[in-house]
Amino acid sequence: MTTSRLIPDKLYFKIGEAANITKVKPHVLRYWESEFKIVNPKKSRSRQRVYSRRDVELVLEIKRLLYKEKYTLEGAKKKILDMRLSKEKSPQMKLPYSEERYKNALRAIKKELDSIKKILVNS
Repeated sequence: MTTSRLIPDKLYFKIGEAANITKVKPHVLRYWESEFKIVNPKKSRSRQRVYSRRDVELVLEIKRLLYKEKYTLEGAKKKILDMRLSKEKSPQMKLPYSEERYKNALRAIKKELDSIKKILVNS
C-alpha cells in the first residue's frame, strides 16, 4: 500500500478525520467495519471510534479494490485475506547475527534495567 503519504503523521484518527482522509462517508466506514473484520477501530473514553493508521490504510485499500478495481464486497474480502496470508508466508528477513546473540544482548539490557530500577527504588 503506497497510500501512507496521504495520511497525516498521527497515530490515531477520529471517524470524521478518517472519512476526510479516505474520502469515504462515516456511515460507509461503519458498514465496512462490520463487513471487513480487520478494520477494527478502538473506542475512546467518550465512546468515539478511533482509527489507527493501519485501519486508515486498510480502508484506502478496500476503497481501491471496490471502486477502482471493481471487486465485489466478497471479492475484496477474499483479496485482502489473500494479501494478508501472502505477507505471513513471505520469507523473513535474515538477521545479521545469531538468535542467541540477540537473546544475550536482551538479557544484558534487562539486567542493566533491573539494576537501574533498584537504584531508583532505593533512592
